[in-house]
Amino acid sequence: MSTPYASTPALTGEDLAAAQDLPPVTMLNPDFPFSYDHYLQHPAGLGSVPTEQYGTEVAVVGAGLSGLVAAYELMKLGLKPVLYEGGHIGGRLKTAAFDGAPGVTVDLGGMRFPVSGKSFYHYVEMLGLETEDFPNPLSPASPSTVIELAGVKHYAETDADLPAFFHEVSDAWSAALAEHAMFAEMQVALRSRDVPRIKEIWNAMIPTFDEQTFYGFIAASRSFKEAGFEHREAFGQVGFGSGGWDTDFPNSILEILRIVYTNADDEHRGIVGGAQKLPEALWNHAPDDLEFWPAGTSLASLHHGSTRGAVASISRGPATDERPEGDLQITDKWGHTASYATAVVTCQTWLLSTRIHTEETLFAPGMWTAIERNHYMQSSKTFVMVDRPFWKERDPQTGRDTLSMTLTDRLPRATYLLDNGPDQPAVILLSYTWNDDALKWLSLDADERVRLMLHSLAQIYPDVDIASHIVGEPITVSWEADPNFMGAFKANLPGHYRYQQRLFTHFKQDELPAHQRGIFLAGDDVSFTAGWAEGAVTTGLNAVWGVVDHLGGTSHPENPGPGEAIDEIGPMPLD
Repeated sequence: MSTPYASTPALTGEDLAAAQDLPPVTMLNPDFPFSYDHYLQHPAGLGSVPTEQYGTEVAVVGAGLSGLVAAYELMKLGLKPVLYEGGHIGGRLKTAAFDGAPGVTVDLGGMRFPVSGKSFYHYVEMLGLETEDFPNPLSPASPSTVIELAGVKHYAETDADLPAFFHEVSDAWSAALAEHAMFAEMQVALRSRDVPRIKEIWNAMIPTFDEQTFYGFIAASRSFKEAGFEHREAFGQVGFGSGGWDTDFPNSILEILRIVYTNADDEHRGIVGGAQKLPEALWNHAPDDLEFWPAGTSLASLHHGSTRGAVASISRGPATDERPEGDLQITDKWGHTASYATAVVTCQTWLLSTRIHTEETLFAPGMWTAIERNHYMQSSKTFVMVDRPFWKERDPQTGRDTLSMTLTDRLPRATYLLDNGPDQPAVILLSYTWNDDALKWLSLDADERVRLMLHSLAQIYPDVDIASHIVGEPITVSWEADPNFMGAFKANLPGHYRYQQRLFTHFKQDELPAHQRGIFLAGDDVSFTAGWAEGAVTTGLNAVWGVVDHLGGTSHPENPGPGEAIDEIGPMPLD
């Protein structure tokens, strides 16, 4: 697969020879290299609960991917998940259609999913969803790519077409990973699922890099020092895999290493018809292997077609003979209160201290610190529908595509061209931005955003009248402005590893006092791979294990779950 100039480096020499007969890299999290995909595929299933617990209601706060995975698997085990949702089914897997063209859709949140995310694709394949290559820069799905920096434009159909400067940047990144992060060794260990070796390499990285920024890592590397600032600048503006990464420069380098080790920023596919199809399919699917529930039962049928509303408060009820610590009480925004023995909370953690009144004693002070210190990334997208994929038309003078997938240091930063097939209007994602770049758009309405984006693109393509092809109204989103999210996803800052360890391991509760047990955090921001749907899936599965354990159930002895493995191969403590 052809990739951008600074994509994940390839294995070479002895490392290539060692890896050529091994399976492909997966998103096997080095902090906790538990094979969730094998766990999901095992014929013994995810465990069982005592028969007297069949039909027990379990609250699930949030109907995003993590909440739906948890609810779906709990339903299969014979429990009754009760989903609460303040918005729409799917969370940040949100698909929108253009007015008047319901078949022309765009993904406002997650839109591209690495093939290394095997647990995510377990559900995609189980539900029979169709996927297609996503048109990342210089990928096979993008006929051409333009990189424009400091007013200089470079056209490329493969990475071989790029000037030597970009290859120097790519080489510097590869050398930095090889010299400081044992990249090849880690990929060989991940391919072979050599858990002891994965942990040996990664646990040595954590104390070294926990307090190092992404930018500090590349600036301190010998290869980038020798290359000079211009190379570091270009690396940030154009980046690797899917585009520029300088908005990630203040974040912990551990966040970036988890991505490149596991090929999370390479070989992306999208879901045909929109990413929201996945959570909607989970909501409506009736599994064959149900315990307790009659054939044909789905999450939708258990809820009579609708989730409960937004959660207003979570508290601990009074003690009873059956439950001395008291039930968990969930109150929705209309004042309806219900009691549950256990609950899974998948909303972004900041909501637990803002929109949801959460009883403080449910979490230890250290957990509250971890919840509050989550660092969310802003993100903005603006789409327009166009009459046809006119960019496929070649310029008769240059022989080049009229328009290309574009990476630039101008306001739009990244522009994607999305072809919907014959006889369908096409879509241009005019601008996809993060953090500071996203905040530049926050106060502007959709029309003003489009006007400024077109002005910037006109400097790169002066002879292309993009506006003449636009039909209908634009679609835009700023995730930081959504009160249910307040950001697109979490990305740890330096020094946040301890907080992440607390959040991720919270599902194993045998050492917690009784009044803090039974409420389980899940979602991609609780995972070590925030921003990737794989983390939403795997933390949802962690919560399922926690609920089963809390209700007196067990994993099958032939298929131990994450709770059985975490003490041995879980995230290392720094203190």
